[in-house]
Amino acid sequence: MSVEATGPAEATAVDSTPAPAGGGFVHRLLMAIGPILAALVLAGAILLAVGVDPLTYYGTVLQRGLLSPLGIQQTLTRMAPLLFVAAGLIVAFRAGMWNLGGDGQFLLGAVTAAASAPLLVEVLPGWMALPIAFVLATAVAMIWSLVPALLRAYQGVNEIITTLMMTFLGTSLANVLVKLVFLDPATTVPQTRTLPVEDRLPRLFDTTITSGLIFGLVAIIAVHLMMTRTAFGLKLRIVGANPRAAIHAGLGVPKLTVAVFALSAGLVGLGGAVDIVGVQGNVRADWNPAYGMAVIPAVFLARMNGFAAIGFVFLLSVLSIGGESAARRVGVPNTFTLVLVAIVLVMLALAEYFDHRHNQSRKA
Repeated sequence: MSVEATGPAEATAVDSTPAPAGGGFVHRLLMAIGPILAALVLAGAILLAVGVDPLTYYGTVLQRGLLSPLGIQQTLTRMAPLLFVAAGLIVAFRAGMWNLGGDGQFLLGAVTAAASAPLLVEVLPGWMALPIAFVLATAVAMIWSLVPALLRAYQGVNEIITTLMMTFLGTSLANVLVKLVFLDPATTVPQTRTLPVEDRLPRLFDTTITSGLIFGLVAIIAVHLMMTRTAFGLKLRIVGANPRAAIHAGLGVPKLTVAVFALSAGLVGLGGAVDIVGVQGNVRADWNPAYGMAVIPAVFLARMNGFAAIGFVFLLSVLSIGGESAARRVGVPNTFTLVLVAIVLVMLALAEYFDHRHNQSRKA
C-alpha cells in the first residue's frame, strides 16, 4: 500500500483545493466542527443506552474542564505535552508520512527525562540540568525512530506497520526500564526517582499551569511556520506529495525521510519529557497516557494547520480533564473519553469521504 495513495499528504491538499461555492471558510469550518457535533450526538446516544444522562455528562465535562478555575488550569497544563505531540505529528503528516509510533516515543522520552533530571539537578543548576534532560529525551526518541525511518527511506517498507510495531516495543521497553534499570529503591511502588517539586518547570503567574505550555505553543507555531514558510518545509512537503518528482528535482529523498521521522519523534519525545519535568515528576510502571493516538484526530480536524491544532488540542484537553471528573460523578468509565475521541475520528473519516465524493461529482 503506497503512502502516496493513502497517506496524510492527501489531507494537506485541502490547503490548495479551490474553495467551493458559498465560501471556503464556511466549508472548512463545517468540515472541522461537523464531525465533532456528530460525535457528541452519537456518544450521547451511547450514554442514553447505558442509562446515563448525556447532558449531565457533557455539563460536568465543561464545568470541570473549562468553567472552574482549577479545571481550566489543569486543562492548560494538560495541553503542554499534547502540543508537542501535535507538532511532531504535523511534521510527519505534512510530509506525507505516518508516524504512529508516538506512544512509544513519548514514553521513552518521558522515562529518559525521569531518569536523568533527578540526577542532573543534584550536580548542576536547574537552568542547565533541565535543558540537558530535554536534549537527552529528544535524542532517545529520535534514535527510536531510526528503524522505521531507514526501512521507509531505503527499503520502501510501509511505516504504518513499522511505527506501530515500534510503539509496542517502546512501551514495553519503557516499562522494563522503570521496573529494572531506573527503579527507585526507596519506594515500594515500581517507579523512577521523583524530581523534587522545586526543581520542576516553573509555574505561570502564581497558578498551577506549567511553563511547558509556553514551550508547547512555541514548538507548534515554529513547526507550522517551518512547514509553510521555509524552503526546508517545502522540500518535505514535496517529498510527501510526490517522491518521484522530488527525486527528479534533485532532492535527497532518503535523507529527508529520515529527517522527517527524527523531527517528528524528537518533538513527541520532548513532549514526554515536558510532562514529567513539568507535572508528573516521575514515571510509574505501566503508565501510558496514550497521547500519541489521542492527538491524531485533533491534528486531522485542524487540517495539519498548527494554529488550528492549538484550538483542537485545547478541546481535547477539556475532554480529557473534564472526562476524568465526569467519570467519577456520573459513573462512566474513564476510557469513555477515548471512545468519544475514536468516534470523532470515525466521523472525520466519513466527512472526508463524502466531501471527496461531492467534489468529484462537481468536477464531473
